[in-house]
Amino acid sequence: MPLGTRFEATLSAAKAGAESAWAELYRDLAGPVTGYLASRGAREAEDLASETFLQVARNVQGFDGDEAAFRSWVFVIAHRRLIDWRRSQGRRPATVPLTAHDRNHSGGDVEAEALDRVVTAELQDAFEKLTEIQRDVLALRIIGHLTLEETSSVVGKRVGAVKAAQRRGLLALREHLDLERVTQ
Repeated sequence: MPLGTRFEATLSAAKAGAESAWAELYRDLAGPVTGYLASRGAREAEDLASETFLQVARNVQGFDGDEAAFRSWVFVIAHRRLIDWRRSQGRRPATVPLTAHDRNHSGGDVEAEALDRVVTAELQDAFEKLTEIQRDVLALRIIGHLTLEETSSVVGKRVGAVKAAQRRGLLALREHLDLERVTQ
């Protein structure tokens, strides 16, 4: 959840080295950053998220902007870490399945868990059929909770191109998921 009115004071405290401020910034963004990285195929998403926050800590003194700009800046760093990781792998990333634990599912209902897994598998299969930019945009918008403008900044595309990728991606997901249901 965004920090809102507390952001400016929290960022100033973090720049001054206050551990509690860093903890608050981390709590706010670690989940969405890790989720974005995992959804984009990073096998060690937590490690990449840690590298992202280390880079944020190294460069925070040079950051100037509001909370939306800060969130966007953090996701730019995460996106660049992901690209570096992909290059080091030398091949297209594999999708990492989300488990019930990853989605903070409390468990206990076997039928609900089985349905969740089927839906997750269908969604992952549909997600893999999207283009790279469509997957990036949808992951940043849905998991990262970024605005169109922030997503545009992260992926280095115009807002109109991000809107188009989002629209095409959602349509492709819908078509694939509808087709899956018809053929079952």
